[in-house]
Amino acid sequence: MSAEGAGCGGGESFALRVIGQSMAPEFQEGEIVVIEPDGALRDGAFVLATHDGEWIFRQLCRRGERWTLRPLNPAWPELPLPGLAAVPGVVIQKSVPGRRKLMKRYV
Repeated sequence: MSAEGAGCGGGESFALRVIGQSMAPEFQEGEIVVIEPDGALRDGAFVLATHDGEWIFRQLCRRGERWTLRPLNPAWPELPLPGLAAVPGVVIQKSVPGRRKLMKRYV
């Protein structure tokens, strides 16, 4: 995922382009996701997070008392999350560029 827009401040929603196949089949490379910085962090939410100094796009999963970042594609590993502070935003929508009717909301 390209995170150039991740520097937006003040709780404004921003859009990023999906790069890679870690979140396939739900999210395909080239699709656009809209991130809500003030979105509710809950088990199963799709999120933008930081891990080892890099921005990643994963599904937030609760495992007992801890949280993990789960890819939808089983070829990628599930990653531990040190705390919810590493999750600056929640995906609220996706769309396919050039195809206005191909949009899905995650709220």
